[in-house]
Amino acid sequence: MYLPSSFRQDDLGELHRQIAETRLATLISHGPSGLQASHLPLLLVADEGKFGTLYGHFAKANPQWRDLVEGHEVLVTFQGPEAYVSPSWYPAKAEHGKVVPTWNYIAVHAHGQAEVFDEPERLLQLVSRLSDQHEAGRAQPWAVSDAPREYIDSMLRAIVGFALPIQRLEGKWKLGQNRSAADQHGVRDGLNNSPDSRDRALAARMPLQP
Repeated sequence: MYLPSSFRQDDLGELHRQIAETRLATLISHGPSGLQASHLPLLLVADEGKFGTLYGHFAKANPQWRDLVEGHEVLVTFQGPEAYVSPSWYPAKAEHGKVVPTWNYIAVHAHGQAEVFDEPERLLQLVSRLSDQHEAGRAQPWAVSDAPREYIDSMLRAIVGFALPIQRLEGKWKLGQNRSAADQHGVRDGLNNSPDSRDRALAARMPLQP
């Protein structure tokens, strides 16, 4: 990813936070069939390896998992808050008019080579942890053990799991750090006043100069 130094995020805790907050990641691979992409919920185990390890699963009918078996490097992208930035929010517009629109966003890219597995007990542990992660906070959380074991076993036979130790981790926090303090405040005010909750979510992540 194009990564100017002013937007680079190297704090591992912040990178992991964004990975955990991204409910659906995009896993991209390149193999004999060319580029392939799948949209997957993933589990991050932060203390496994230098940058953590990602766990997930494919439908067995999805041919992309074969790229992982063959050892091809994969890219996983995690999209955070994003928003259009209007030039009208910059005080600089009134001063000299030399402003144009842009897009601010947070994104994390994880690179690595994966191990594929289909052992039933290991798959059961994975889908149980994923379910627990996304059911957390519900008044009556569903658990894998709520379904008949024979049914779960049949579902497990239809998936392939993977473990992806992260070998390279990149974070881009494009939040106007290259603008003046006045322009940063103008953008944050503009986003906070937007009726779109996605704009307000990005405003909450913007660091401001004094």
